[in-house]
Amino acid sequence: MFILFCRVFQFIFNFGARILPWRKAIPVEGPGSISLIPELLHKQKVNKPLLVTDNGLVKAGIVQRIIDVLVKAQFAYAVFTDVEPNPSVSTVNKIQKFYLDQGCDGIIALGGGSSMDAAKGAAARVARPKKSVNQLGGLLRVLRKMPPFIAIPTTAGTGSETTIAALITDTDTNHKYAIMDLCLIPRYAILDSELTLGLPPSITGATGMDALTHAVEAYLCWTYNTRESINFALDAVKIIFANLEKVFNNGSDVHARQAMLLASYKAGFAFTRAGVGNIHAIAHTMGGLYNTPHGLANAVILPKVLEDYGKKVHRKLARLAEAAGLADKADKKPHAEKARIFIDAIYAMNERMGIPKGFDCIKNEDIPKMIKWASKESNPLYPVPVIYRKKQFGVMIESLRL
Repeated sequence: MFILFCRVFQFIFNFGARILPWRKAIPVEGPGSISLIPELLHKQKVNKPLLVTDNGLVKAGIVQRIIDVLVKAQFAYAVFTDVEPNPSVSTVNKIQKFYLDQGCDGIIALGGGSSMDAAKGAAARVARPKKSVNQLGGLLRVLRKMPPFIAIPTTAGTGSETTIAALITDTDTNHKYAIMDLCLIPRYAILDSELTLGLPPSITGATGMDALTHAVEAYLCWTYNTRESINFALDAVKIIFANLEKVFNNGSDVHARQAMLLASYKAGFAFTRAGVGNIHAIAHTMGGLYNTPHGLANAVILPKVLEDYGKKVHRKLARLAEAAGLADKADKKPHAEKARIFIDAIYAMNERMGIPKGFDCIKNEDIPKMIKWASKESNPLYPVPVIYRKKQFGVMIESLRL
């Protein structure tokens, strides 16, 4: 009965989703495209943007590059640099207060998923000042126009520059959850590969696998997909398999870096429209409890869950293997064989990039909490190929322990 309830919920939700005003962040692509920031601000009638970022990008000199563009165009601005990995409710509230105190009228989010998520959360609170961050958690609880928003990713992985989600951690409970609303989709996404050239190989690898997880989970979701989201997911898988290890091994390859930014953008749109699944539900518990980087968690969990899904996903994984160039469409190998090739390729790529096969941080006493949180996030919303009950979540979490 539980599985039937989930499927009926997803079927009904799909009809509602079809009439929602979906849109994509407008991509501004190419090396040096940050020079167009002033033009984009003028288009949105922004006079004083708040730049939200982290101290690592300050030290790397990337924040100063954005400031230089604003100063040259004679924009007033404010800067918030204290975003932490897996941003907290407290940080979101600080950004909202700083935005209001400084008299800002737009937001530029610069960084990885953490900076963009924190900025989105703050923008949601600007739109809904009488609601707490926790009250905004969940689906369609903002429903108000946000301040003009430009996202500038400095990693190729999270896809947050085009998604409806902001992932926030409640440090009182260590629960990581999402604010999800169409108004959280940024107006513009600046995909400037020059900003990713200094990214360390370990972060390059983990964030690239994050993008792959987005594309794979979106493609496997069986209800909410559209023709466009399916094509974007397939394109992202193809681009990632062609370019991720290139940028891991040669971080100065600007063309491959640009390709990875496009793959992240496409995968982000695909999962925004189609949904994610059990992989993300588990990964979010890792981020909340142990501060595990989201991309790293996804990279480890991805092949294990795909194996566990079994024959339910063999046909679709075979198609992904073909898109990735791992199998020939004309080759009449069984779907199960091509699916195995795809899963093995993920394991092999993880190993070559130094991504571990599991985690040594998972504590026995935390597992019941992880099961509860993952189950609540995934069910009944995510249209996964295999609905996990709490027992299945427990078995999968146990398999992740080293």
